[in-house]
Amino acid sequence: MLSGPNLQFLGTREPGIYGTTTLEAIHARLEARAATLGLSVTCRQSNHEGELVGWVGGAPAEGFAGIVFNPAAYTHTSIALFDAVKAAGLPTVEVHLSNPDARESFRRRSRVAPACVGRIAGFGALSYELGLEGLAVVLAAARPA
Repeated sequence: MLSGPNLQFLGTREPGIYGTTTLEAIHARLEARAATLGLSVTCRQSNHEGELVGWVGGAPAEGFAGIVFNPAAYTHTSIALFDAVKAAGLPTVEVHLSNPDARESFRRRSRVAPACVGRIAGFGALSYELGLEGLAVVLAAARPA
């Protein structure tokens, strides 16, 4: 689980848009949900595009099977993150707390989504869990019978 810039402020940052759940609470809920799905999850957050690019690109070598990713503001600008997701070759689910399509026009284009297997948005903190569940389905379908 990778989270982009300013998400460390969840819980207090514009609660009318992003809710009142902290990123730490979201991570705890993800870890619990992953356990029920027979998965494990590592949660990371960075305000730095290059660090996110490094984590995405390094995910296969670290043994990760997939990525749940909230690129935050980089969603709309980062060709580097798009390229990293493509290069990593892991199934990636883009998630957002709010619905970018219902917000400002500049938020309606995701540079990252075309490299992802799916996108979950608009369900608040639950978006992260739904993204993990979607990734679990994709991973299960890819396992040999």
